[in-house]
Amino acid sequence: MVALSLVARTVCDLWMIQNGTAVESSIIRRNFNAFVQNLMKFMYAMPLIAVCNNLLKFGLDKLKLSFRSRLSTYLFKMYLSGFTYYKMVNLDNRIANADQLLTQDVEKFCNSLADLYSNISKPLLDICIYVKELTGAIGAQGPAFMLAYLAVSGLVLTRLRGPVGGLTVTEQRLEGELRFVNSRLITNCEEIAFYQGNEREKTTVMSALQRLVKHLNKFIWFRFLIGIVDTVTAKYLATCVGYCVVSRPFLDLSHPRHLHSTHTQLMEDYYRSGRMLVRLAQAIGRLVLAGREMTRLAGYTARVTELITVLKDLNQGTYKRTMVTNSQSQQKSASREPSQPFVPGTGELIEMDNIISFDHVPLVTPNGDILIPDLTFEVRSGMNCLVCGPNGCGKSSLFRVLGELWPLFGGRLVKPHREKLFYIPQRPYMTLGTLRDQITYPDTVEQMHAKGFTDEGLAEYMKQVQLNYILERDEGWDTVQDWMDVLSGGEKQRVAMARLLYHKPQFAILDECTSAVSVDVEGMIYRRCREMDITLFTVSHRKSLWQHHEFVLQFDGHGAYEFKRIEPGMDEFGS
Repeated sequence: MVALSLVARTVCDLWMIQNGTAVESSIIRRNFNAFVQNLMKFMYAMPLIAVCNNLLKFGLDKLKLSFRSRLSTYLFKMYLSGFTYYKMVNLDNRIANADQLLTQDVEKFCNSLADLYSNISKPLLDICIYVKELTGAIGAQGPAFMLAYLAVSGLVLTRLRGPVGGLTVTEQRLEGELRFVNSRLITNCEEIAFYQGNEREKTTVMSALQRLVKHLNKFIWFRFLIGIVDTVTAKYLATCVGYCVVSRPFLDLSHPRHLHSTHTQLMEDYYRSGRMLVRLAQAIGRLVLAGREMTRLAGYTARVTELITVLKDLNQGTYKRTMVTNSQSQQKSASREPSQPFVPGTGELIEMDNIISFDHVPLVTPNGDILIPDLTFEVRSGMNCLVCGPNGCGKSSLFRVLGELWPLFGGRLVKPHREKLFYIPQRPYMTLGTLRDQITYPDTVEQMHAKGFTDEGLAEYMKQVQLNYILERDEGWDTVQDWMDVLSGGEKQRVAMARLLYHKPQFAILDECTSAVSVDVEGMIYRRCREMDITLFTVSHRKSLWQHHEFVLQFDGHGAYEFKRIEPGMDEFGS
């Protein structure tokens, strides 16, 4: 559609030049009938010309939207494949602002590329047509001279515009940094308010803003200076060259074209040739100026290409990260043999139901810090395990390895398929959608029905966690709310427990997820999980939970651990 519209618009331009010349010629000859006839032709053609012009705009808009839709779909499929979205933030530090790349940069890239198509195709088509017409009118030398000017001016301007690509990349990076700082402020607004960190956060935001403003000022001055050169070269000098070319058959009295032409014929021929030459000069100017957009497109292309490269690497299990190893991990790694370095992805992962077994598996952060150099223990279905230890000792790292979020750095891990594992954090995630969606997440309503569940069954789970009153308070399963704000902390934890009962996994990881729940409700939930054969890994310091577990895995925070059976009367200190 765009290609046909470009051709139709050029044909319309050529016809308007001829018709406009005929109208002006009839005025100069004082021929009223010819004036009316040519004017009526123009009026009849106006709707068709308007359709051609707007069809081109419509086609370009559809092209931009289609390109953006396809590219965004391609990128989001890679981004949301497996745990790529998690790995990009937590394992790989090549891209800090994936949200901006996936939205703003993709949009600008698609718009710039679609505009480049028309900004190059239309001038090239105009040049071909007007060169053909002008060759018959004023000879081949004139168009050849104009094209030579195009080549020279294009090379000069391309050389001068070299820094634009790099400046565009820097601009998008600084825009991303400012957006990231603002998003952190929104995400952590409550903590910041408690700390009264307004002034500190203002300093951080203003610092990011000033860096962006400083760069944009530099970019504005560069565009201002290069714009002057662009305008002079692509417009005014091109117009001067056009005047010189079109005047040659008229100022050269010995030129054979107008030896016997009348004054009216001279005027008509000059207007026609002059207008075509002006259009040729404009086409050449647009083609030269298209180089300016191409340099900006190069910047957007670099950003999108970087995103695609990182997504492909992460989907293939490869990540790159700047390692910053602390002294403690250096001391721990120094105790190992030099011939046995920790390399991500070198461990063996075996899928087997009803067992979780770590066999000489090191717990190593993506940054290279060694938390546990050698972890070995085994838990089978029906053996609830309590995980204890100080902050930073490796509890969360254990579950990230178990959930396949972090790579294995060695050893052998035997576990069920990750769909048979379930994780509930201290602050459970509430999805966008209905109350039903909060229980079935990540299943959709269709998947829920396909599994044989009904709303009555979900209501029973809500009753078991003592949340049946929410159905009456929030007017049923189809109520849509901002559940992160509507539900209290304890309610969100109990919704997460109802979600656990719905999915009924082989193993569940409970990470301080009953801290806002009363002891009696907590005990009832643990008993219900045992009845449903859900084996639990629990991170908690509540003494009341020891009675619901058979084993304890205790980290000391210095790389050592102890895995043992819980004896009657044993407390969290092992006594």
